[in-house]
Amino acid sequence: METKKTPAEAFEGLYSVVRRLRADDGCPWDREQTPESLRGALIEETYECIEAIDSKDWLHVREELGDIYLLATMIAYMHEQKGLFSVSQALEEITAKLIRRHPHVFGESSASTSAEVLEQWAKIKVEQEGRKPKDSLMDQVSRALPPLERAYKLQKKAAKVGFDWPELSGVWEKIEEELAEVKEACYIHGEHETEEHREHLEEELGDLLFSVVNMCRYLQIDPSVALQRTNNKFVRRFQHVEQTMKTQNIPMDKEHISQMEQFWQNAKNTYSE
Repeated sequence: METKKTPAEAFEGLYSVVRRLRADDGCPWDREQTPESLRGALIEETYECIEAIDSKDWLHVREELGDIYLLATMIAYMHEQKGLFSVSQALEEITAKLIRRHPHVFGESSASTSAEVLEQWAKIKVEQEGRKPKDSLMDQVSRALPPLERAYKLQKKAAKVGFDWPELSGVWEKIEEELAEVKEACYIHGEHETEEHREHLEEELGDLLFSVVNMCRYLQIDPSVALQRTNNKFVRRFQHVEQTMKTQNIPMDKEHISQMEQFWQNAKNTYSE
């Protein structure tokens, strides 16, 4: 779709549509929505945008970014309708923040590396924005993050002040240690499982997952990106199994696990990524 509109004109068009949808004679569904009701959609659209970026499908990226712009604008306008703040104030605030936190671009300070930029940001937050330093580094990581992302960021914060393995071998040993403890927990539980046993197993599996996330961090791999890549690979291979089973009129059930395994191996050769 070609357009000669400026970004400002295009946003004004979106803003006007949102206002129309939320008007008294607008769309019943849009009028019923609240910031709380749109939280899930905001998260979902963000992940769909990430998937589009990973696929390097720029048309899909454009579409998903549009959805995110819509949700952000609608949520901001809901607050405007209540007289809490305006959409313009939200935009002006982030613009001012960007300028304030980039004095090496818009001011006279200097920062030639990302590390220097981050250090400068931390000082600006306290000295200029009046934010109180957190009592703990761990408090700087939001509790609202999904567990995988939170584990990754917690470990990054700890490593930033030197609380880290000096060598990769230490990370490997920790994973092997946690895996052994999971195996032991499974063996102890056996067939006589109790709530206490389940809690113990849950704890040990959590420790193992945390250690694997730490390995990702140590190797500078984002665990969420790595897991999403594996999720997509699993979907492609499983769909191959489904389609092949359907073509050969073989039911998808545990009685035909050997055929599924065979087709899965074929899929691994076909869909290596």
